Amino acid sequence: MTAPREQFGSRLGFILAAAGSAVGIGNLVGFPVNAAKNGGGAFLLMYAIFVFVICLPVMMAELATGRHSAKGPLGAYASLTHGNRMWGIAGWLSTVTPFMIAVFYTVITVWLFEYLFSAVTGDLDVLADPATFGAFINNGNIFIHLAIVVAIVNLILVGGVKEGIERSAKILMPALFMMLIGMVIFVLTRDNAMTGLKFYLIPDFSKITGPVVSGALGQAFFSLSLGMGILITYGSYMDKRSSITSSAKMVALADTGVAFCAGLMILPAIFSFNPETDPTQLSDSSVSLIFTFLPKIFLALQTSIGYMGASVVASVFFLLVFFAALTSLVSIIEVPAASLVDQKGYSRKKALLILNIGMVVFTIACTASFGMVGWLTEFVHYAGSPKSLFDVVYDIFYDTILPLNGLLICLFVIYRWKKSNLNEELETGDDGFKGSFLERYMNFSLGTFIPLILALIFINTVAIKFFGRSLLASIGF
Repeated sequence: MTAPREQFGSRLGFILAAAGSAVGIGNLVGFPVNAAKNGGGAFLLMYAIFVFVICLPVMMAELATGRHSAKGPLGAYASLTHGNRMWGIAGWLSTVTPFMIAVFYTVITVWLFEYLFSAVTGDLDVLADPATFGAFINNGNIFIHLAIVVAIVNLILVGGVKEGIERSAKILMPALFMMLIGMVIFVLTRDNAMTGLKFYLIPDFSKITGPVVSGALGQAFFSLSLGMGILITYGSYMDKRSSITSSAKMVALADTGVAFCAGLMILPAIFSFNPETDPTQLSDSSVSLIFTFLPKIFLALQTSIGYMGASVVASVFFLLVFFAALTSLVSIIEVPAASLVDQKGYSRKKALLILNIGMVVFTIACTASFGMVGWLTEFVHYAGSPKSLFDVVYDIFYDTILPLNGLLICLFVIYRWKKSNLNEELETGDDGFKGSFLERYMNFSLGTFIPLILALIFINTVAIKFFGRSLLASIGF
């Protein structure tokens, strides 16, 4: 006889845990970078529209699938299609994808831990040295930090849904919110911060171009953890009395709120500490901004608040991003862990042990692909340039597969599971959903334009990433 499935202890616990999965490096750094490079307020406006017009229905579909099946993505697709092999592939994609995303996310989290440690110990001038990052990622000490990060994540996960994931979310997420608000207040009191604030908040509608629209949609979809199987898994832990609709809205608001506040922190800081900055020339890479650009900004603070004060600000920032990375990493690893528990009947400890062995092997290989091992550094060639193993994992499982997984869940809930079953699950715990505008909009959008948009994103991403050309560019988008 199987043990009863774990559930979140409260609606707040679910919202914080789901928000923790969505709030990550993409929100805190990726969003401000994209906003800076794509018109500031224009990008922010398009992002907010896409979150609620396109992403919210997909989020609700994933949660409904998980709660109805009471399984992770692998078990959900299998049970709701009675073992259909074609849909089983979708289940495997939604399980393997988070496992591989966890690999590169672990690498970045390890880097954050090292920078946090260096900021706390007063080595801010070292972090601001352009040569530091390159030296660090090829230093053998990185494997010690890897062991520490893996231990922290597993300490949370081994506690289970209520005592591990939910309890940690109730600590980490409020702490993250408070640190973020504190950093925003500090930055907005700096000289010239208002210049960055105006650029960020006042939309220039002439800048709403095809690339801006495409970038905003991609950022919204990815930042909400859609297509990773996370929301299917977390939905399987939801109580039937909870409203999926209101919970999804709260998660979307929390995620959007953090991204918005991150913009209030990063963009005014850039304008304040370097007034001559051209925001459109910032690096496309969130990694570059975190580990090479921002340490220089923090060091420049010492002229106004002293070296110790600048080190404190840098420490708070890196702790903030580390917490965000940690909550995301916990949710990502929970997806394949839940699948092993559901489908193989493994205990949580055994499932995590198996996953850790595989994940650590891949993570070490990706870490070594930054110059330590030549053949891993130039693993393959595509789109006209050599790619490391880390590049391959990122390009395939983060940039490419996520919109495909989103497309599959839309097609699944409307055409395989059927609208009536989706509606019935969404009505459970929410009497007001039946016959509402949202119900009609869900049924229409998930079966028509949302899958079409996700299909276009998937095809265009494949063309850009692996062939070096944009198919949408030919039609001016």
